[in-house]
Amino acid sequence: MLHSLGLLAGTIWLRPYVFIFLGAYLLIAVWHLGAGRALTFLVLGYLISWAAEFASIHWGFPFGDYVYIPATVDQELWVAGVPFMDSLSYVFLAYASYTMARLALTPDGGEKRRFLLAEEAAGRGAWRLVILGAVLMVSLDIVIDPLALRGYRWFLGQIYGYPGSGVYFGIPLSNFGGWLVVSLGLMAVLQLIINRAPASPGWDWGRRRFPFQALLGPGLYLGILGFNLAMTFLIGETCLGWVGIFIYLPFLSWLALKLAPGSQQ
Repeated sequence: MLHSLGLLAGTIWLRPYVFIFLGAYLLIAVWHLGAGRALTFLVLGYLISWAAEFASIHWGFPFGDYVYIPATVDQELWVAGVPFMDSLSYVFLAYASYTMARLALTPDGGEKRRFLLAEEAAGRGAWRLVILGAVLMVSLDIVIDPLALRGYRWFLGQIYGYPGSGVYFGIPLSNFGGWLVVSLGLMAVLQLIINRAPASPGWDWGRRRFPFQALLGPGLYLGILGFNLAMTFLIGETCLGWVGIFIYLPFLSWLALKLAPGSQQ
């Protein structure tokens, strides 16, 4: 027990940026969904992501064949061959992607331009959030994974690798197919938690509504994107950095114009 706690402390020490993003998720999601829903998604999202990574390193599905390099196994927490912080990251990536999709699909970007959170999508409209959220999560991975593969050039370290070189800056396309499958699952689970969890003090604790709240989750998304793009340029991967910018330029330009004062919907 003490050894595991020491490894958890080592994980926080080695990966502070992961826990900064995780802390932001917890704060924003508790305000948005309530503590019960935020913590439930934290647990279920982690388990789904860990299972996908465990299956991939043993059987090559859904992400394709890759290996984790246990260089830090005595310094940070690993769970059955998978770094704890890696599977944990999917949770805030999924939530940030979901809220970005929500902002993009909400008419006028929020009630009376104060960016208040409207009612959650349900029924026939919910599938649009699931699909767009999953696509936006995969888009983040298109920026993140090539940078992580070059972790030996920054403070992440070399934690994983592929048996062969992939076509996209060393990443095989099977990885992105797997991310789409897992992202769809995470979005569907988050949607289920939001729409099916009953209203009660436990589920709703900490939930509140205030102006510009609808921008917090997308702000987390942009923070994650900005961090990874900045690191990409800092390690000298200029071409990779510009590819990431050009991937996002159409969507972010459209979203900025949609949310601009005086824009027509």
